[in-house]
Parts: sequence; structure tokens; C-alpha cells
Amino acid sequence: MGERPPLVMESTGHYHTPVVQYFEDKGYLIIIVNPLISYKAKSSSLRKVKTDIIDANHLCELYYKEDLEPYKKRGIQLMNLRHLTRQHDNITGMFVQTKLQFQAVLDQVFPEYSKVFGDLYSVVSLKTLQVFPTSEDALKADTEILATKIKEFCNTRSLQWANKQAEKLITAAAQNPF
Repeated sequence: MGERPPLVMESTGHYHTPVVQYFEDKGYLIIIVNPLISYKAKSSSLRKVKTDIIDANHLCELYYKEDLEPYKKRGIQLMNLRHLTRQHDNITGMFVQTKLQFQAVLDQVFPEYSKVFGDLYSVVSLKTLQVFPTSEDALKADTEILATKIKEFCNTRSLQWANKQAEKLITAAAQNPF
């Protein structure tokens, strides 16, 4: 008598943190179950009814049937690392989406442009596209002007390379079906 029961709960991202903190301060043993594990246990049941009472019973069964580890308080560095990893993943996803959207717009405005430079997103490619955003703009310009601009945007390459790129750009612009 007087012994505190262990508290078993399902992880809810960061939403369970204040509850965990409260009960930890009161001296309770806390066990947090990964939602994938509890879902797997629930799906093995014949009854597919979902209520809070049934979910609580499933967690209790898990506690008695499985060897669940007590909750370990994570250090601030680990929490920060987890947060940074998730931020990095989000930003990477946005970056990929932006590139795909850029490619879709470019395919509408200047369909053959992606074949001009080896790396569509290189500085020289993007700056060239900024000055000559459509195939019409590229066709209006003289090959010499195009080559000079390309050379200006990529001063590590030769003028001969810039001339070849200018010719590729004019060829790509001339092939615009629109």
C-alpha cells in the first residue's frame, strides 16, 4: 500500500512533455510507448473498436506482456539535435519542392534551357536565366553578347567555352515549341 503505480502512456510528439514533467516531479515511474508499437498491438486484436478506455487497456496489456523500458529524460543537447534534424528535413523538403516547381515553370517558359548547362542550378546558369529569362530574350541577343555575359558570369572558364554555351543557348531557344 502507498506504492505509486507506473504510468504508461503513448508518445504524442512533444505534447506529452508537460504531463511527463508533472508526474516525474511527483516521483512516478513513467513508461512511454512508441505509437507504432501500440498500434501494432492494437491491430493484432480481433476487435477494431477505438475508444479511450480500450486504448488504455491495450497500453496496460502492453505493459504486462512486453518488457517496456522506463522513460529516460533526454538531455537538452539531444533534444536540440532532434529539433535541428527535423528542421533540416523540412528545409530539405522545401528545397526539393522549390526546385521541382522551378523546373515546371522553366519547362513552360523555356523548355530546352535545361540542356544548355551541365548544372541547371549553377551560378552561371541562374544568372544567364535571370538576364535572358525566355527563349525570345535569348534569340533577340547576338551570340557574341550571350557569350560575353556567360563569360562574365563564369570567369573561371574560357571565352571559347562561353561561345559554345551561347550557341547551345540559341539552339535551345530556337527549339521552343511555343
